[in-house]
Amino acid sequence: MEWVGAIVRFIISAIVLMLVGFIIPGFRALGFFNALLAAIVIAAIGWVIEATLGKNVSPYGRGIVGFLVSAIVIWATQFIVPGMSVSILGALLAAFVVGIIDMFVPTTIR
Repeated sequence: MEWVGAIVRFIISAIVLMLVGFIIPGFRALGFFNALLAAIVIAAIGWVIEATLGKNVSPYGRGIVGFLVSAIVIWATQFIVPGMSVSILGALLAAFVVGIIDMFVPTTIR
C-alpha cells in the first residue's frame, strides 16, 4: 500500500503546481499531466540532491538552504518538462508558496 501513498503525494504535488501556476507571476500555468510530470521530476531531482549532498541540503530541508535549493530545483525542472516556463523570481515565489502549502497540507509523514 506504500505505492498508493506515493501516487497520492504526486497527485497532490501536481495540483499544488497547477495552483502555483495560476497565482505566481513568472510561473506558467500547467495542465494536469505536465504538472504531474513536473512533480515527478522535482521529486527525482530532490532525491538525487539528497542522496549526494545529504538531507539538510535537500529541497525538503529546513531553512534558507532548503528554500534556495527548492527554488533551483523548480527553476531547473522547466528544462525537462515541456510547457513549463519559470523565471528566477517565479521559482523563488513558487518555492515560498509551495513551502507554505506544505505546512498546511504535508505530502509526507514527519
